[in-house]
Amino acid sequence: MTAAAGRANSGGSSIGAVLAQLRSEFPEVTISKIRFLESEGLVRPARTSSGYRQFAKADIERLRFVLAAQRDHYLPLKVIKEQLDAADLAENGTDPAAAQLSVVPEPPARPEPPDAARRRRLTREEFLDASGVGEALLGELEQYGLVRPGAAGFYEQDAVPIARTAKELTGFGIEPRHLRGFRSSADREVALLEQIVAPVLRQQNPRARERAEEILDRLAALSVSLHGMLVKAGLRGVAKG
Repeated sequence: MTAAAGRANSGGSSIGAVLAQLRSEFPEVTISKIRFLESEGLVRPARTSSGYRQFAKADIERLRFVLAAQRDHYLPLKVIKEQLDAADLAENGTDPAAAQLSVVPEPPARPEPPDAARRRRLTREEFLDASGVGEALLGELEQYGLVRPGAAGFYEQDAVPIARTAKELTGFGIEPRHLRGFRSSADREVALLEQIVAPVLRQQNPRARERAEEILDRLAALSVSLHGMLVKAGLRGVAKG
């Protein structure tokens, strides 16, 4: 999975070819997103003499891991990069302790979804199958605004991990009605971040939308990281009390 291993291989794929490979699994990925991940040091493709990027198979697997970690586990890019760097050191043998401390974890194994369930939008039946929730729980999630089907009745892929997480929380006695505050808090955060990126979107520049996507990706990662740290800090206080 490491970039170092990828550069040892001959040949490679262009950024457009990489995008085509990743799109079926990650419909929201864009060329600007891949460039952003490169700028953050999460992937380091080789360059041709003309300056074009050449992604080895290992680079593509590295991108796939980063995108899955963001989508399925909401990990901040900083944490993902630390995991990948530790794995690089362990593989190169420059830090023996790294092999014990942090080998890059794969996302939890689950059955491969049917092709229809991998589209960006899911029918109700596909959503129930992909998320593993029942009709009753889905109804409650919709009632309290945690999952929202579109006007045509389809569900976005982003809603699948939300439903899975809510289902897991019910095992601790936390019901969807208890989670309304999370929905309200998320909506307030979205409104705030929208204000920050709005001036970029108003620019009459073909690059503006790509830049806006990059900014939103970074802001979303920071927002999730901050929220997680605040909750953990609060829970530590509960444990000590």
